[in-house]
Amino acid sequence: MSNTPSNATAAVELQASDLPAHCPNPAMPLWSSHPRVYLDLSHGGSATCSYCGTVYKLAPGTVLKAH
Repeated sequence: MSNTPSNATAAVELQASDLPAHCPNPAMPLWSSHPRVYLDLSHGGSATCSYCGTVYKLAPGTVLKAH
């Protein structure tokens, strides 16, 4: 997981090892905490947190494995 700041203009880029994706992520400061939500990146490779608006996206070339 990259240490990209969480805001509406910068996305947090995720690798396959970062899945399942959730927000808040470990790089976020404690003061920005909200209830943990899991994000579905299987449709289009990106998702937005409904609490804080942080955008998460899969890194280029990341392949999701089916269960």
